[in-house]
Amino acid sequence: MDSFSGYLRQNGKVGIRNDLLILNLTGLTSKVADRIHQNINYSKLISFEYGMGLLSKDKEISQNVLIGLSLNPNVGGVLLISSDQSRSETVIEQLKKNNKPFRNIFLGDVGSDPLEMINKAIKQGAEILKEISEIKKNQFRLDKVCLSVECGLSDPTSGLFANPLIGKISDKIVESGGIVIMGETLEWLGVENDLAKRAVSSDVQKRIEECVLRREKLAIDNGINLSGINPNKKNIEDGLSTIEEKAIGSSIKSGSSKIEGVLEYGEVPKKSGLWLMDAPSYTPESLTGFSSAGSQICLFSTGSGNCYSSDLMPTIRITANPETAFRLRHQIDHDCSDLITNGNFEQAENKLLDDLVSVLSGKLCYGEILGDGGETISRFGEAL
Repeated sequence: MDSFSGYLRQNGKVGIRNDLLILNLTGLTSKVADRIHQNINYSKLISFEYGMGLLSKDKEISQNVLIGLSLNPNVGGVLLISSDQSRSETVIEQLKKNNKPFRNIFLGDVGSDPLEMINKAIKQGAEILKEISEIKKNQFRLDKVCLSVECGLSDPTSGLFANPLIGKISDKIVESGGIVIMGETLEWLGVENDLAKRAVSSDVQKRIEECVLRREKLAIDNGINLSGINPNKKNIEDGLSTIEEKAIGSSIKSGSSKIEGVLEYGEVPKKSGLWLMDAPSYTPESLTGFSSAGSQICLFSTGSGNCYSSDLMPTIRITANPETAFRLRHQIDHDCSDLITNGNFEQAENKLLDDLVSVLSGKLCYGEILGDGGETISRFGEAL
């Protein structure tokens, strides 16, 4: 359970999947990119339709996230689609720097003829896929794992059983020399002081506290009462009454390791260890931030059931709620509800670690099988 099989990339990272990513960078080519995707088996499509008019922080973070997604180790090669060559330049620069196989096509290449673009791009995508399909798998230790942890539609079983179990796996990965990332900043509210005590420095401690207070102020300034929003109506119906109560159960999935730092949305960690990401709590945006940061895999707990998963990053959906495990048995990948009756965390940890290693080595999650995935990049301001 201490090793897995994966694909070694030219930059030293290890992928657990070998996807062809079709990355569309402009709204004018979104339908074109979709038709290209439909005609290339085994491809994944991410379409960012706000390619023009982005400003300041919104422009900077969007660009960094697009680069991060293209460099995710689960991506074997990239087909870039855009209406304007300039939209692709910074992504191309990083793809070249990291020796990632890619092709780039924009409307100007084909006289602004979308039908010709589709035809040409399908051929180029097929060439990349043929090339990367020859990459052989090798065995790697857990120090090559970048794990992200998430929870959605939580209930008391999440905080009492599923998230503490995930926390044990988080500690295992960190102890092995790997990386763990936890986001959902607003769900640190009420436990920010406890998290800050685990910071490796006073600067990191200050940053944790500042991020939480900024999110809280954002809600207050916009007239939002977090009661009924976070926790939401379903959380409350299932037994979570306040954001502080939810945060206690949510934050425990980070385990007990020291916190190396706080990442911007989608930022790649600079070294191994446990990292926090200052990011929205909304699952689609949160998971995309992890994918951009280089996470190959996510442990995602749910109480009443959350069917979402990342498209690039296999997402192991976990529940400790026996009713949810039975009702959603074709969506839940790992049932740990027996913890409620036997309380045997050591046994449960071994079972989850075994499942994690199996998925790292190629076992499919339900989100991959059923196509529940997607990628949603957060926005940070107005556009021209």
